[in-house]
Amino acid sequence: MSQKQQQLDEFFDFLRFPSISTDSAHKDDVDRCADYLIEKFGSMGLEASKYATPGHPIVIAKSAPKADRPTVLIYGHYDVQPIDPIEGWATPPFEPTLIDDKIFCRGATDNKGQHFSHILGVEETLKQHGELPVNVIFLLEGEEEIGSPNLAPFLEQNRDLLAADICAVSDTGMLAPGVPTMTYGLRGISCLEFTLHGPKGDLHSGVYGGAVANPALMVSRLVAKLHDETGRVLIPHFYDDVIPLADWEREMWASLPDGDASTMAETGVSALWGEQGYTALEQRWARPTAEVNGIGGGYQGEGSKTVIPRSAMAKLSFRLVPDQDPAAIARHAKEFLESQCPEGCRIDVEIGHDGPAYVMDPHSQHGKAAQAALEKTFGSAPRLIREGGSIPIIQAIHDILGIDSLLLGLALPDCQIHAPNENFYLENFYGGIRLNQALLEELGSA
Repeated sequence: MSQKQQQLDEFFDFLRFPSISTDSAHKDDVDRCADYLIEKFGSMGLEASKYATPGHPIVIAKSAPKADRPTVLIYGHYDVQPIDPIEGWATPPFEPTLIDDKIFCRGATDNKGQHFSHILGVEETLKQHGELPVNVIFLLEGEEEIGSPNLAPFLEQNRDLLAADICAVSDTGMLAPGVPTMTYGLRGISCLEFTLHGPKGDLHSGVYGGAVANPALMVSRLVAKLHDETGRVLIPHFYDDVIPLADWEREMWASLPDGDASTMAETGVSALWGEQGYTALEQRWARPTAEVNGIGGGYQGEGSKTVIPRSAMAKLSFRLVPDQDPAAIARHAKEFLESQCPEGCRIDVEIGHDGPAYVMDPHSQHGKAAQAALEKTFGSAPRLIREGGSIPIIQAIHDILGIDSLLLGLALPDCQIHAPNENFYLENFYGGIRLNQALLEELGSA
């Protein structure tokens, strides 16, 4: 059996664990998946341990430390999303299937494939050279898909165990096949929901319509006040701490393939909408937003039921950029919503989870080493981007462990993460192995 085939077979074994962290019925599967990693690391000669948390376990593996070498922390998560809707899958969701050079399976890209490539890269280097150019610590958690509730406390309690010079993470994306991509920033997030209460009970819309404020209508009006006609958020102080894009960032992103066209193609919309004066990529990666994630109230069943509902609600999220304080944004939003509460209604605002934005200097020593590794792996100069999504634990790693993270993505735009038919390009699986080897070599000599 060839080395590549053996690596692929091991990856398929790893994918078969239905390690769905949000579903208590799969608690044992998550635990067995952690045990698989412990066994794998042990077979490589790394010192591996499984740490219990109030939820799912954390796996730590370390190479034999050498005092004259820097230490690289490699983060990933072995838990996966649920498979719903099951009818959307063309292949069994936990039976990895290779079709047209894509590996289809839940968790293939998010995040088992990306961090397993790093594991195999370390293993291959150890087999070839008997040692690594750096000290390596693997930090793999089983709760990323439910917000990593126990990881930050674990970091706080184990600073010495996880002491490192830099963190490497492959849980982000590539712009296109063969296009090396380094993400140096992620937007933060702040969430809340509000409920408008009107009459003491549902009312007959014929008897009372026109005389009593309808909470469902008032929710829609209140939501409409979040933006002006140009897409700018109207919450006072929302933009106070926003750092403008640097000239080099706008120039770099302008050199990429047409982001407006790709955004329309990826989403299937016929036109774009958003803050004026910025391209779609700038809006998605580096501008703050206010979004309505859900809205509801009143009768939702088949046919008509002519009522004025007693209440209605909306769920909001704010994507944030560096220097915006998630707690302050939630407070400003709450004050704005309360100030705009329509007459005849009472408002309750409940603040939800949040996480700050993250940004690092891609031109730092570690950033340049990462770019060199990407170019060596994929054969062209890497593109430097931010991403619109949020990975709150990246900021926690920075704040608690005091290190930056190199976000080196291997996921492609059509990988279907969180959706049926999730897939990972076979070339990116093997490319990730080469990337790990190049990265550790570059960091070792940086």
